[in-house]
Amino acid sequence: MGAVRVWRLRMMGASFMLFFFCLAVTALIFWIWMIVECATKEPSQGNDKIVWIVVIIFAQLIGALIYYFIRRPQRISQYGS
Repeated sequence: MGAVRVWRLRMMGASFMLFFFCLAVTALIFWIWMIVECATKEPSQGNDKIVWIVVIIFAQLIGALIYYFIRRPQRISQYGS
């Protein structure tokens, strides 16, 4: 019984590691996507583009989420895609 219990704990640990690895890779891809989106689609009026890129880079996932949910819809409604 002890060996089965140890095996289950190891498998559960491996499952959590795989889940968090996939989550981290997804977050990294989203973060890079938001940097590229901001750098290529954000209009170059004033310092808006530079400020948003700095926010996304330094605030990482939180900055990318803020850009995605707050600034991106505003930009799309004002300037199109």
